[in-house]
Amino acid sequence: MKQQFIEDVLTNHNNAKILARWDALALPDSWLVAGCLFQTVWNSTSQQAPESGIKDYDIFYYDPEDLSAEAEQAKQQYADELFADLNITLEVCNQARVHLWYESHFGHSYPKLISAQDGIDRFLIPSTCVGMTPQEVYAPNGFDILYQGVLSMNPLTPHRTLYEQKAHSYQQRWPWLRRME
Repeated sequence: MKQQFIEDVLTNHNNAKILARWDALALPDSWLVAGCLFQTVWNSTSQQAPESGIKDYDIFYYDPEDLSAEAEQAKQQYADELFADLNITLEVCNQARVHLWYESHFGHSYPKLISAQDGIDRFLIPSTCVGMTPQEVYAPNGFDILYQGVLSMNPLTPHRTLYEQKAHSYQQRWPWLRRME
């Protein structure tokens, strides 16, 4: 199923181009993550265009040496320039500093993370916990629940209201997804 995931993700031309230029980013412990991956799979399953409804493309990296917003913004600016021709919204986020802003943004405390993969592990919905580089795929909960469209709350991030909002949004776009409470 891992190979099927890779094939599906790469049908999204933006994902393919981001991964083709990955080394130019030169970000430590970095992963292409989240919606651009699992939503591409759900689009494929729904016979929709691979890029349909994907609002942004997220890149996680982990740099505990510089937790400043300025350093993260510099990485964001470089990525924006590198991928400007794609005309997509790209978000670059240092997972080493998420605990500094998460509570003020989402209203819940957040632990210090130890890697970018640790951030992937904490997505609100386990079936969406996926990341990819040109050499690796990270799916701590496997691929079955992703391809089955299972939505459930992540015990590592048990924020019911945030989960409900996210699950509702997903079901509006992919009605075949099902909640498993």
